[in-house]
Amino acid sequence: MVLWHPLKTPIERKVSGHKKINAAPPLILCCSFLILIALGALALKLPFATNEPISWIQSAFTATSAVTVTGLVVVDTGSAFTPFGQGVIALLIQLGGLGLMTFAVVTLLALGNKVGFIQKTVTKAAFNQTDTSTLLSTAKSVLLFAIIVESLGVVILTLYWLPELGLQTSFFHALFYTISAFNNAGFALSPNSLMQYVDDPVINLTITGLFIIGGLGFTVLMDVYKSKRWAALSTYSKLMLISTVIINIVALVLIYVIEYDNPKTLQPLSEVGKWLAAWFQAVTPRTAGFNTIAIEELRNASTALTMMLMFIGGGSLSTASGIKVVTFVVLILATYSYLRRDKGVTVLRREIDKESVYKALALTLVSAGITWLAIFTLLIVEDAPFLDVAFEAVSALGTVGLSRGLTASLSPLGEFIIMFLMFMGRIGPLTIAYFLASPRSRKLRYPSAQLSIG
Repeated sequence: MVLWHPLKTPIERKVSGHKKINAAPPLILCCSFLILIALGALALKLPFATNEPISWIQSAFTATSAVTVTGLVVVDTGSAFTPFGQGVIALLIQLGGLGLMTFAVVTLLALGNKVGFIQKTVTKAAFNQTDTSTLLSTAKSVLLFAIIVESLGVVILTLYWLPELGLQTSFFHALFYTISAFNNAGFALSPNSLMQYVDDPVINLTITGLFIIGGLGFTVLMDVYKSKRWAALSTYSKLMLISTVIINIVALVLIYVIEYDNPKTLQPLSEVGKWLAAWFQAVTPRTAGFNTIAIEELRNASTALTMMLMFIGGGSLSTASGIKVVTFVVLILATYSYLRRDKGVTVLRREIDKESVYKALALTLVSAGITWLAIFTLLIVEDAPFLDVAFEAVSALGTVGLSRGLTASLSPLGEFIIMFLMFMGRIGPLTIAYFLASPRSRKLRYPSAQLSIG
């Protein structure tokens, strides 16, 4: 087994046999997700999982999209799959959203087994935390919090749909949509997502509430619960909350202004309906994947804004992906500090360490590079407009699930590219980069060199 650290080379260790396993925690996490995707694809290929037979690549694509909590689909979830198949998708979303390591740790604790150092190291990589001692409490808190929030969502949506659908159907719909929303997956049981509820306040506020809470990150939510006061919150929590509010408000106003007189989006709605639709479209790219207005009918400015929001994503240790909000903010602060010739990067009377700045830069560059390469490759293999291809690639890497209609018409090679992007977006480009980089320590230092930049 390999004990992995981003600044150290792997160290082999003998494990309860005579063989040595050379596998770092990032690799273990990747394999765990791949195994779950494979099992999900097998389950979805069962005859009683679908109303009509689907191909292996369609089942693999659906399983990948569910495990990576993306929401991009090549077949309609509501009509192609039976209740059993839809239940499998919901289970894959829950496992992929909360993380396999959360369930593994809680299961070990429930069985009375002691979580060892190797398991803690793997879990630390999954949670992106530096303090191993808090991992067990974190895992239990994550699961408990998810159960509480999802239970509340199920109750609200069941009561809402009860008069229309009856108890059994309304409960199943409520459970599916709650799991999909809280885990920022975007899977829907209707081919037009939630467009029929474009001006419905209950659906709009409940669904957005679920995926905003899930996208904030459990670190922030637990900090708020324990601290109770703004002054007692950590710098990260304050920065995450402030940034989320600012980004959501700015996106809301921009979507409202840009789409106000668009006859294919907001114009036919009442004033309240316009604000509800603009609100939903402003927050869903972070990275929920539901939509209440037709994405392909958005004006180019709104589409560009949506792509930016998808690339940013949500919070660390959350069900959302993307480069993360604080990563985006750190890059802006670092740029501002450099332009002012400040000696360090500061925020909220705290100085951000250089390691965080380097990590933010690396993650952004890796994500941008993967996105560009995917767009370039898709433009070669797919006969589709540039905007549709770029939107699809950003949505897949950000595990958002919004689409301009390209997913259903992708070639098999195009589907594999999107599957790869969804997987990379969920596992984390920086984790992959750390694993492939094989870092090494150098005892020799070279003289500094001045380079012309810009």
